[in-house]
Amino acid sequence: MKSYCNSLTSYSRRKTNQVKIGDLMLGSDYPIRVQSMTTVDTMDTEGSIEQSIRMIESGCELVRITAPSVKEAQNLENIKKGLRARGYDTPLVADIHFTPNAAELAARIVEKVRVNPGNYADKKRFQHIDYTDSSYQEELERIRTRFTPLVQICKEYGTAMRIGTNHGSLSDRILSRYGDTPLGMVESALEFLRICEDEQYFNIVISMKSSNPQVMVQAYRLLVQRLEEEKLKPYPLHLGVTEAGEGEDGRIKSSMGIGTLLEDGLGDTVRVSLTEEPEYEAPVAKSLISRYDRRAEMQDEITPINDYPIDPFSYKRRFTHEVANFGGQNVPRVIADFSTVGVKEMDDLKSIGHFYLPATDKWAMNDLGVDYIFTGSKPVPFMLPNGLKEIIYLQTWLSQEDKQNKIPLFKLNEYFEAKEKHKDLNILSVQWPFLTAEQLEVIANDKTVVLQVSSSNDHSAAEMRRLFVELLNKEITVPVILSEDYTNFTTSDFQLYAATDCGALLVDGLGDGIQLSFNENSTDKVQKIVNSTSFGILQAARTRITKTEYISCPSCGRTLFDLQETTAMIRKRTDHLKGIKIGIMGCIVNGPGEMADADYGYVGIGKDKISLYRGQNVVKRSVHSDNAVDELIELIKEDGNWMEPATAEA
Repeated sequence: MKSYCNSLTSYSRRKTNQVKIGDLMLGSDYPIRVQSMTTVDTMDTEGSIEQSIRMIESGCELVRITAPSVKEAQNLENIKKGLRARGYDTPLVADIHFTPNAAELAARIVEKVRVNPGNYADKKRFQHIDYTDSSYQEELERIRTRFTPLVQICKEYGTAMRIGTNHGSLSDRILSRYGDTPLGMVESALEFLRICEDEQYFNIVISMKSSNPQVMVQAYRLLVQRLEEEKLKPYPLHLGVTEAGEGEDGRIKSSMGIGTLLEDGLGDTVRVSLTEEPEYEAPVAKSLISRYDRRAEMQDEITPINDYPIDPFSYKRRFTHEVANFGGQNVPRVIADFSTVGVKEMDDLKSIGHFYLPATDKWAMNDLGVDYIFTGSKPVPFMLPNGLKEIIYLQTWLSQEDKQNKIPLFKLNEYFEAKEKHKDLNILSVQWPFLTAEQLEVIANDKTVVLQVSSSNDHSAAEMRRLFVELLNKEITVPVILSEDYTNFTTSDFQLYAATDCGALLVDGLGDGIQLSFNENSTDKVQKIVNSTSFGILQAARTRITKTEYISCPSCGRTLFDLQETTAMIRKRTDHLKGIKIGIMGCIVNGPGEMADADYGYVGIGKDKISLYRGQNVVKRSVHSDNAVDELIELIKEDGNWMEPATAEA
């Protein structure tokens, strides 16, 4: 059993140290805490107080405020006094980058400080250096000298600390030895943690953030295992996907990373980073967390997994044989569920990315065009566009004249009793506990079958994972569609929970298709939401890239321009570009490092001044913000990655 979680089939929270943050206790003996971060200038005392109050009243239990220099750290005292005078005793967290002096001052004022080991006392010049063991040790001693005073102050004042590693801001030293990897992220934090333990200071929370949910999940899991292996204390975990972005994309990326770890029983405090006002973050975090309030008592029992055949610390897609366009080297397929409402007119397919053009009597498809539609017992009354296939119930399929272009869906008993099947592709709907070893053997030898897996268990991802383990252990390579039904949910919760349940499997390389149902997919608007969510989940899992990805920070007091407005403007100009990743960072602290694997970067460096990046290399400095978006587009054009919007839609 991998030791990063208690169980892969039975939900329980990982036991941790208990950390005191002012009057707030954090750890496995207490509820999972919600936090967020202010976005106004820290020197704006009244603005910071008012925004903090809005955050607290939206459900925020910890308020983080940036302190990039000593003057901001000093002003934390005024903000704290103002909040206490207004009757709010919520703990404050000082966010520190680069400046030990600011951290040491803040630790005497607020209840918690957050330091980033990648830039607190380390170098970041984007240079590769070949360190010998002795030169590496010299660097560690230099870090100990710079970091120990903060540890001693925290001990003296009873201040908590978060050691927060970010994937995009690993030091040159860590990158030179460990590379841009989850292992490097973990080692970066452990170096600081070992110093804390040597000083007998344990009031610590740890985080491993990345804009890539896959990397983030692997890093947290590896951290937990390494803490146990080194016999370090089981510190609480702060969960977050950094620079997740705005709107639907930000919620999907955040819930995939955070939700997957909550499924593992990991996580003691959560921050959902959105490029929106911070008071909108706490309700999203609360929705994610609330699923686990009674999970342990509500879930149905699942047969334990004693030997997990998947490496949870690195990504490898499960090997499958190809059936039609499922499995093998194919990207995961998207199936739209029309089984309750049916398809009556050609315009009904607009919501799933297929458009009929009467003038030319032709069909067009955008990047979010689904691969299959499931219509149940309501076959489509017209010819579908080329490439779009229809799945129907077996009994309906048997009555059709065209059995080649329509695909049958079998229940378990129907499959084993059927006298007629499709010659190329048959969808078999199953749930794990009801499959016998004999049935699995028959399925393994049928090269026309694809499993559609669902679960009625509250712990559905774990139950579906259990089936995958059985398939892997028996070396059965049949492709699998993940099918989840979310009836009577809000749109927000549907997106959060679908990204969690499907994402927890996809980030481990499990799944060859996705079919989501939401409130019976009752209207075109609902179908469009389900469709964009399905493709968004696959994109966040990095298994099928269909649209431009924006890696944007949630803004803070360091931000040097209107981040929300700028992100919207860049999205408007570039969202037709398929597969391009653009980082939009409010200040140099969050770029270029925090952009991690972005192809291009737009980073504030001063008032109305922008630097543009290709990857992590700056290519244009001090571009005026009035011209910066045009210059960004020119850069994309120079690299041959631009297409005009009209061309992109054709």
